[in-house]
Amino acid sequence: MTPVRPATPAHGGRRTVAVLVRDGVLPMELGLVHQLFGTARSAAGEPLYDVRTCAPRPGRIRTDADFPIYAEHGLATVAAADTVLVPASHETDEGLRPGGLPEELAQALGGPEDASVPRRIASICTGSFVLAAAGLLDGRRATTHWMSADLFARTFPSVTVDPGVLYVDEGRILTSAGEAAGIDLCLHMIRRDHGAAVAAEVARRTVVPPHREGGQAQYIQRPVESDGLTSTSASRAWALARLAEPLTLAELAAHDAMSVRTYSRRFREETGLTPIQWLTQRRVDRARELLEQTDHTVDRVATEAGFGTGASLRQHFQAGLGVSPGAYRSTFRGNGREGERVRA
Repeated sequence: MTPVRPATPAHGGRRTVAVLVRDGVLPMELGLVHQLFGTARSAAGEPLYDVRTCAPRPGRIRTDADFPIYAEHGLATVAAADTVLVPASHETDEGLRPGGLPEELAQALGGPEDASVPRRIASICTGSFVLAAAGLLDGRRATTHWMSADLFARTFPSVTVDPGVLYVDEGRILTSAGEAAGIDLCLHMIRRDHGAAVAAEVARRTVVPPHREGGQAQYIQRPVESDGLTSTSASRAWALARLAEPLTLAELAAHDAMSVRTYSRRFREETGLTPIQWLTQRRVDRARELLEQTDHTVDRVATEAGFGTGASLRQHFQAGLGVSPGAYRSTFRGNGREGERVRA
């Protein structure tokens, strides 16, 4: 568990995000980084990130589609960035081996124990092979696309591979699964930097779900209603409108006219979570928004988010976020206004 704590910009003010692309890059993964970080705004409407496309050699870069892209920046920008994101390049990633990166690229990413570098480094999909080849994942837990997980584990035995999650946050180093999980990872990093309200607004602008926990399953058996089977989506929408109420599993199942056993099975098929896990996460989300956007006491936030008591809210915050509600409010009360934030 990594405590919620905003990353400090290396250069003050707006954070620089370097997207490191290589020949064969997936355009969708490059685009989603620019879209999500580029959409983030402060309460005053100012951009919170400066997103730059970088390559080992600036210039024309081939993609895995029928069009090239142009990378204006080189490895110097990567080395100086607050955040580095490495999207996948399927034509090269799975051929990488420990220590197999070009020297210039390895130096730009930094060594595994380079504590003097304040930035964080993240990967999307098989971009994790780049981080592992640089030694950045040695002794750490990481994930990648589930189809590449076995090869990844064999190639990098010093890395603990978790193929079943959306993303892994190891503090300075983060990894995610396939393209859609890259969206979840970017929103997670924005949330870490600027709080739940800013991340939720980015999600609304992009029309994506505002929050999926990293531990949620990569592969969900039935993500959408199919084969004429009843979905649990109606009860989820019903529950979201009633988070302050003491909802029970039996009430949720009854709303969708299912037995508790059938409902629980179908809910996990559709979300990758149990109903109680999902409900707890949504209540934590609601509490985060209230702590950022209101002056309510912790007890009142707990009541409106459905935790009942301040003690229960504190317990769930500490277990899920690694901080107390008070520390979270102190960190993100500025709602994206840098000068009003204090480290937790």
